[in-house]
Amino acid sequence: MADTAQYLTLGLAGETFGISIRNVREILDMRPISRLPHAPHFLLGMIDVRGVGYPIVDLRLKLDLPSVPSTDATRIIILDVPVEDRIVGVGFVADCVFEVTDIDESTSEAVPSVGGRWQSNYIARIGRKADKFIIIFDLAKLMSDSEVATAGHPELESAGVVA
Repeated sequence: MADTAQYLTLGLAGETFGISIRNVREILDMRPISRLPHAPHFLLGMIDVRGVGYPIVDLRLKLDLPSVPSTDATRIIILDVPVEDRIVGVGFVADCVFEVTDIDESTSEAVPSVGGRWQSNYIARIGRKADKFIIIFDLAKLMSDSEVATAGHPELESAGVVA
């Protein structure tokens, strides 16, 4: 039997990315985001989801891609992200969400070191689904060097954004 895992696939700048379904809490339509002063450029601000505040990261900006206006397909994906020794709830903005799909992990490949349009140090592997490639995020690396955990704002920690 193949060693498969489920991934949420999402679109970003014409590429297909995958996030392990184990990390996904929920998918939301785009909504107004409350800005935070002095936040890193990729941190759009905060949203409230049923009484819980989540910092929102623009994945395009985090990957050094150009920002684009949101569309009807734009989604916020609320994730449980490993940051240091804890799990932090963070929202990622994606151009669109495709589906949950099974990826045969035995056929996934290491990230080629030939350069690319996005930060490859945030990528865990390249998966395959039929004839398509799916770029699988390493969420720990994506967030490890970021200031999202508290975004330089102690009020985020006191508000329970980081547990």
